Amino acid sequence: MAGYAIGDVEVLDEAAYGEYRRRFDDILAKFGGRILVNGGHAQAMEGNWIPRRLVILEFPSANLARAWLASAEYGEIAPIRHEHAKTHFLTIVEGWPG
Repeated sequence: MAGYAIGDVEVLDEAAYGEYRRRFDDILAKFGGRILVNGGHAQAMEGNWIPRRLVILEFPSANLARAWLASAEYGEIAPIRHEHAKTHFLTIVEGWPG
């Protein structure tokens, strides 16, 4: 069953964040991940949460999503995100089995 990494990441320094973006796709691909949503206009239809930049990544399983996040490869670029973006939340969730 698919797994998803869902986050709200507000980039604070676009130029410095560029190195993270440059290296991200290759690391994601090693774990079978793909980008479903990366920013774009978000319109709150109910409630009051409006993400700054919504990111949804799909993986073959939640275990692969967790392995990607914990990997040495991602660990090399994560400090770039931590320093040049504000992560409002990041969660991993299992997809619908039906």
